[in-house]
Amino acid sequence: MSSAETPNLNRQAEWTAVVAALVFPSIMTWAYFVWLADGASSITYGVYGVGKALQFAFPLIWVVLVLRQRPRLHPPDRRGVPLGLAFGGLVLAAMLGLYFFWLKPAGFFEQGAGEQVREKIASLKLDRLWAYVACSVFYSLLHSLAEEYYWRWFVFGRMRLLVSLPVAVIVSSLGFMAHHIILLSVFFGWFSPAAILFSLAVAIGGAAWACLYHLSRSLYGPWWSHLLVDAGIFLIGYDLARDLFSVSG
Repeated sequence: MSSAETPNLNRQAEWTAVVAALVFPSIMTWAYFVWLADGASSITYGVYGVGKALQFAFPLIWVVLVLRQRPRLHPPDRRGVPLGLAFGGLVLAAMLGLYFFWLKPAGFFEQGAGEQVREKIASLKLDRLWAYVACSVFYSLLHSLAEEYYWRWFVFGRMRLLVSLPVAVIVSSLGFMAHHIILLSVFFGWFSPAAILFSLAVAIGGAAWACLYHLSRSLYGPWWSHLLVDAGIFLIGYDLARDLFSVSG
């Protein structure tokens, strides 16, 4: 093998890894959120746990074992953290304002999505308040960090080496949006206007976090921003399922 062939082979391998990383979360989400939706919760959690373990292990396996590189942990960036908190706080305020002052009073969640949220919480055995709070803390604090590591550090980071910055931002953000389309379609109806609009909002958030990561070279800003947004989602979920918690205790 000549040295001239090596860069092309490396580039092909990188593209294979990136495409796999872009597609796998959507396949996994379809499996545990749609295909196994009516199955036993233990099976759903098992598939979810295995899928998430594979998803979040893959970037480190690729970078450390295949590329023989050592990931570096950058300290919080002075620019990234305030910008991340500002963006996350703005999105959080917009979400809660939209929900409490428009969608909820208009009865948007009384049928359809509201019922789907309550059914999903009950089917996943999260209708105990302590279980819902534990899940909320896990997703807001830890899962948001894992997603930033996966989507911004790995998917966006590897794509940035293969294509231009705008293309890397757009494609990685669309990949981030893809599995959310499945999640949102379950609640709002397949490819309904609400599911499409909220999915586009996810893509915009992913693009903002990719740009913030590129600017700061650190995951702290995107992570804290993501944390605030996820906390807002669980606050809205709690309000939608308040009756479940009052019955279950």
